[in-house]
Amino acid sequence: MTAGTPEHTVEKNYGETITSSELLTIHSARALAGRRVVFAGHGLPTLATALAQRTVAPEIEIVYESGVTGARPPDLPRTISDSVLVPGAASVIPMTHLFNYVLQGQRIDVGFLGAAQVDRYGSLNSTLIGSDWEHPDSRLPGSGGAIEAMAGAAEIFLVMRRHTPRTFVETLDFVTSPSPHRAAQSEVGTMPAGAGVTHVITDLGIMTRFAQDEELTLSAVHPGVDPAEVVSQTGWDLQVAADLETTQAPTPEELTILRESLDPTRIYLR
Repeated sequence: MTAGTPEHTVEKNYGETITSSELLTIHSARALAGRRVVFAGHGLPTLATALAQRTVAPEIEIVYESGVTGARPPDLPRTISDSVLVPGAASVIPMTHLFNYVLQGQRIDVGFLGAAQVDRYGSLNSTLIGSDWEHPDSRLPGSGGAIEAMAGAAEIFLVMRRHTPRTFVETLDFVTSPSPHRAAQSEVGTMPAGAGVTHVITDLGIMTRFAQDEELTLSAVHPGVDPAEVVSQTGWDLQVAADLETTQAPTPEELTILRESLDPTRIYLR
């Protein structure tokens, strides 16, 4: 498995063709076991929460930035504002109410997000790549609800399609969503209510952190991945857990639900 390449398969490690997107989604869904209310971001977080709802967390309540709460869509939504989210939902409320009373009201157990860059303490960049604000190398979609999720959710899960030194960086090009560690160092603003980023799922493994001043630590690698490769693909001196685990292979049931029921046209799986 090589980081930084286009969508790849990992059949050499699992005995069948499994893409990195499938691997990421399944491990992201598994991480939601035992969680109740999840704020789902666009892309793989949406797919992962849908899979969790059909596997490890059937009672999960999915909340979307568009104002839909308790979503149980009959089909996979293509965006976080897709009308398919409305049938069967517990409620649809104005976005101002969602942000003011649900996110700021600390009613979210997990904010599930993606980002362009993350640093060792879990601060996120989803705004731009490059040092020049006026002429960046890439201008990205921006925060959306990510900064509110970081501020109000009990914890943040992050899914990253590529684990490279350009995505896991010593210094962010722009701080879109500051971690509790960074917020504590600032003289302005307020502290996030929760723990910040506690789980990061990548194409190489899983990183975790839980305390304000704790760095992300490599806690698990996928089968066939050398921990030294993960360290070399990280832009800081990544620490490896003493009890490093190897993740469990996707099950036939998980793959069938993902491929044939949730995303047969590969909206998010690519």
